[in-house]
Parts: sequence; C-alpha cells; structure tokens
Amino acid sequence: MTTRPKVDLQSQLAKQKRYDMIFVGATKAFAILVLLSLGGILASLIIGAWPSIQTFGLGFYTSNNWDTVANEYGALAPIYGTLVTSAIAIVIAVPVSFGIAIFLTEMCPAFLKKPLGIAIELLAGIPSIIYGMWGLFVFAPFFGDHIQPWFIEHIGPLPIIGKLFAGAPMGLGMFTASLILAIMIIPFIAATMRDVFLVVPDLLKESAYGMGATTWEVMFKIILPYTKAGVVGGVILGLGRALGETMAVTFLIGNAFNISPSLFTSGVTITSALANEFAEASSELHLASLLHLGLILFVITFIVLSIAKLMLMRMDQKAGNR
Repeated sequence: MTTRPKVDLQSQLAKQKRYDMIFVGATKAFAILVLLSLGGILASLIIGAWPSIQTFGLGFYTSNNWDTVANEYGALAPIYGTLVTSAIAIVIAVPVSFGIAIFLTEMCPAFLKKPLGIAIELLAGIPSIIYGMWGLFVFAPFFGDHIQPWFIEHIGPLPIIGKLFAGAPMGLGMFTASLILAIMIIPFIAATMRDVFLVVPDLLKESAYGMGATTWEVMFKIILPYTKAGVVGGVILGLGRALGETMAVTFLIGNAFNISPSLFTSGVTITSALANEFAEASSELHLASLLHLGLILFVITFIVLSIAKLMLMRMDQKAGNR
C-alpha cells in the first residue's frame, strides 16, 4: 500500500524533470536562433556588399558621388541624411513624449487617462505610409506656404544658425522629414515612458509629496532615477524606429544625393536610397553598393544600441548598483 504512492511520486518527478529539460532546451534553441539570424543577416550583407567594398574601399564612406551611369557610388550623403533626420526627430520627440507621459501619470484627470492612453497606442499602430501620405499632401504644402517663409525671413539672416534655415520654401526637405519622423516616434516613446512611470511605487511619490516636494521635484528626483533604464530604453526604441523608417521619409525628404547645411534642402537617407533604387539596380556594383548601405545602417544601429547600453552601465555605476 505504501509503495504505490512512492512510484507515482517518482514518475511524476521524472515527468516534470523531462518537461523542464524540454523547456530549458527550447529556450536555449530560441536564443541561439536569434544569434544565428543576426549572424546570417550580417554575413549576407557583407557577402553582398563585398564587390563595393573591394572597389571603393574607405572612399565609399567619404564620397558624395552617386552616379549610376558612371558606376561610381558614395555613402556620405545617405549617412549624413540618416543621422541628421534621426537626431532632429529625437530632439523634438523626447521632450514632447516626456511631457505626455508626465501628464498621463501625474496630472491627467481620471476620466481622461484611458481615452488618451488608447489614442496614443492607436497612433503608434498607424502604418508609416499613412504618415508619409499625410505629410506629402497635407503637412508639406502647409509647411512650405506658411512656416518655412517665416523661418527663412526671420532666422535665415542670422549669422550662424541662419544657414540651417536658408533656401527656397518647397515644403519638402530634411526638416519636414524630421518633423514627420518625430510625430511617428512620439507615441512609441510616450507609451513606453508612461508604462515605466506607472511602475514607480505610490509610497515613494506620496512620501515626497508629503515632505513638500513639487510635481517637478517628484518627477526629476524620484520617478526619473527610479525608471532611468526604462526611459533610456524608450528613447532608444524611438531612435531605432527613426533610423529604420523608410516610406514616410521617402515621401518627404526629396531624395537628392547632396549635403547641405540647410535643413530646408532635399536630402536622402539610407532607407530612402534603398527604397528608390533597389528595383532599378541593373549592375552588380550598383546592387553591391546598395547592400553596402544596408550594412552601414546595420552597423549604425548596433553602435547606437551599444552606446545606450554603456550609458545605462555608467548610470548604474554612479548610482552604486554594480
């Protein structure tokens, strides 16, 4: 009578052990699959871009020439356009997203929290081509007719900053593409920041308010230090979206391979160059140069993520969380 329960217990433990081994093996396989996929993508980009790497060498990164007739290609203009548009989009989007997140978590009336939160999530789900079409047919004409002339007239004559806002009010250009990019990534960053801010224990905030702290002080001395990793993660998520955005930028940036200090002139990004020219790449060197651009974007994204990780590590070290 006493042996049967022991046998049942042993068989149950053996079954649980098998399930645990299967679970651990599956999770390891998934992790290895991610690494293999990453390595496969990198290897395929390097192999595809090898003719361009052999032909142009380091000159590919310093040349602004993109001539499909002469089969001469350079990546400086797309790199410049990608970095500038993404940087402007982040500079605009982060403060706005931060304000939205603060309002939703600390100051928003209860009856507005859920509708506004749903609206932000819906904005994050809108396809990028919709933003591009809206920007091309609605925002760009309005921007070129009413806002660009004011910048050109009042800020253009200034000594240093005026160079950034010189040119013809065409509506399209790098600044317009950056504004649409900012509008696109605001919902992602705001939703992430809101969710992160909601994790902060109410006891911490109530204690700070009880000691006489203002909303500003609670935000910057309690909530931000507690959630810095999540906030940086949200910003990096938005930056990754900005770096890899294709359709909206292709609609609005003008797609001209040139480098100009003026933000109102047409430009090009890596993604817009790939979208415009991949189907027309007739020669092997042209296709290899486009794959070389893809490899550069891959490396830029990796560098951005690495810098963000290093920033988080340094912040943790300063806080004493080693």
